[in-house]
Amino acid sequence: MSEQPPTPETATPTRRKFLRRAVRGCLVGGVGALGYAYAIEPHWIDVVRRPLPIAKLPESLVGRRLVQLSDIHIGGTVSDDYMRNALAGIASLRPDIIVMTGDYMTSNGGEQVDHALNVFQSLTEAPLGRYAVLGNHDYGRGGLYLKTAKRFTAGLNDLDIRVLRNEVIDLLGLQLAGLDEFLFQRCMIGPTLNQLDPDRAMLTLCHNPDAADQDGWQNFKGWILSGHTHGGQCKFPGFDPPITPVFNKRYTAGEFHLSGNRQMYINRGLGYLRRVRFNCRPEVTVFTLEQADEA
Repeated sequence: MSEQPPTPETATPTRRKFLRRAVRGCLVGGVGALGYAYAIEPHWIDVVRRPLPIAKLPESLVGRRLVQLSDIHIGGTVSDDYMRNALAGIASLRPDIIVMTGDYMTSNGGEQVDHALNVFQSLTEAPLGRYAVLGNHDYGRGGLYLKTAKRFTAGLNDLDIRVLRNEVIDLLGLQLAGLDEFLFQRCMIGPTLNQLDPDRAMLTLCHNPDAADQDGWQNFKGWILSGHTHGGQCKFPGFDPPITPVFNKRYTAGEFHLSGNRQMYINRGLGYLRRVRFNCRPEVTVFTLEQADEA
């Protein structure tokens, strides 16, 4: 004898029970996601390893490791212990060169300078040097504190971290250009890049990727290493982040091919302005230098 189908009176409690379980599941999942985004991912460093092909790269630099750090944001929000451990842990990556692309502290004026310099004492050495450019936060709130940037620059140089402010240096035959902060109009693209010899290897550090859309790059061919975006800090899988602090919303994180035989890599950063990351882990990038196929 077949069973009778449930009547509306008997089916309703089952539906209600299902709905209650679904609601509880969503609440638990939401709380878990929030906990993960606050407690785990902001300090779960992703070590990204990739080649960096550079035209006319000298043989002496082929195979060398260049480690990029960005957006460290030492201050009242980012844990000092986390950042000290992260900076010291770079030693395990055996870098030959360390480059840093801005926003080393979060400071209203100059109150975080000594604090940030103290934390930077944990950064491992690199046999071919450590080089840096400034970001907008390194000038204090609103970019108004020129003395803060000058004092911080002097402190980093004293730690043997060479700060490049619209300068070009020679690194064993690799021309390394460092552009100053873009957002508050201290980035001198043309006058800096005009110092480059087009027949030699070149690489540029620039905190804000929006600078790549400005004039002055006509004779530059190669890679630009940037930061600033934090990768958006939060994004759903398969989608771009809803919020990024750039005018060109294409510039999120990772590799971008630009006009004029240029490429750009945007690092997601180690720190944060607010302690939340989701599907956008903090990043340390390990580049292996190699000669590009000029054809």
